Amino acid sequence: MRSLAARRRGLDIWPGFVDALTSLIMVMVFVLMLFAIGQFVLSDSLAGKNRALDDLNARVAELAKTLSLAQNTNRALDTKVNELSASLGSATTERDSFKTALDAAQAQAAQLSTDIGALQALKAQLEAEVARLAGELGTSQDEVAKGKELSTQQIAQIELLNRQLAALNAQLAQIQAALDVANKDAKAKDVKIADLGKQLNIALANRVGELERYRSEFFGRLRQALGNRPDVRIVGDRFVVPTDILFDTASAELSGPAAEQMQKLADTLKEVSAEIPSTVDWVLRIDGHTDRRPIHTDRFPSNWELSSARAVSIVKYLVVQGIPAPRLSANGFGEFQPLDAGETPESWAKNRRIEIQLTNR
Repeated sequence: MRSLAARRRGLDIWPGFVDALTSLIMVMVFVLMLFAIGQFVLSDSLAGKNRALDDLNARVAELAKTLSLAQNTNRALDTKVNELSASLGSATTERDSFKTALDAAQAQAAQLSTDIGALQALKAQLEAEVARLAGELGTSQDEVAKGKELSTQQIAQIELLNRQLAALNAQLAQIQAALDVANKDAKAKDVKIADLGKQLNIALANRVGELERYRSEFFGRLRQALGNRPDVRIVGDRFVVPTDILFDTASAELSGPAAEQMQKLADTLKEVSAEIPSTVDWVLRIDGHTDRRPIHTDRFPSNWELSSARAVSIVKYLVVQGIPAPRLSANGFGEFQPLDAGETPESWAKNRRIEIQLTNR
C-alpha cells in the first residue's frame, strides 16, 4: 500500500510540470510576438524617417540649386549695375567736359563779338577819315585843273594826303581781312557751341531718363503697397495722396491709421533708393496742399502754415525711418494750386492732398 501511494504521488507531479512548461512556452511566444511587432513598427518608423530624410535631402539639393541660380543672377546683376555705374560716370564726366568747353566757347564768342564791334567802329572812323581826305584831295585836284599855281608847300600837302589815303586804304583792307577772319571764327564757334549744347542736352536727357525709370518703378511699387486705392492717383510726375487718410481736420499730426501708410512709403523708398546709382543726385519732394476754406488758429494762422506743417511731419517721419534728410524736401502751397476749381465738398477733398515727387536735385 505504501509503495502504491508513493507511485501515485510521482504521477501527480508531471501534469503540473507540463502546465508550467506550457505557460513558459506561451510567455516566450508572447514575448517573441511583442519583439516581432516592435521590430516591425521600428522598421516601419525607420523607413518613414529614411523617406523623410530623402525628401529633405532632395529639397536641400533643390534649394542649393536655386541658391546657385540666384547667386549667378545676383552676380550678373552686380556686373550690370557696375557697367551702368561706369557708363553713367563716363557720361557725367563727358557732360561736365562738354559744359566746360561750352562755357569756354561762349566766352570766346563773347570776346570775338566785342572785338568785331571794336573793329567795325574803327573801320567806320577810318572810312570817315578816308572820305574827308578824299574830299580834301579832290578839292586840291580841282584847283590844279583850274590852272591855279600851287606853291611847293601845297604840292607837298597833296602828296602827304595821297600817302595818308593809301595808308588808310591799306589799314582798311587789313581791318576787313581781320573782320572776315573774326566772322569765320565766330561762325565756327557758333557751330561748336550748338554741337556742345546738343551733346549737353543729350547727356542731361540721359540723366533725366534714368531717374524717370526709377520714378516709374517707385510709383508702381508705392501704388501696390497702398493697395491700389482709387483716391490715390498719379498726376503727371507726381504721386497724389489725399490728406484725409493721413491727417485729421485742421491738424498736422499724422493720425493712427496713417502710420501704416507712411511705413509702406518709407519701405518702398528704401527699396527703390537702394537701386539708384550714387551718381544720380535725387531728392523726394513732399508738397502739402489745402482746400480754399481758410483756417485761423494760433498754430496755423493760414493755410500756408497748415500745408507746410503737414509736409514737414511726413519728412520727419521718413527721417526717423532711416531716409537720409538731404534726400528729402518739404514744401507748402496752401490753397493756391488746386486740382479742381469747384466749390463742392468733392472738389475740396480732391484739393486737400500731399504730392510726392521723385526728381533731380
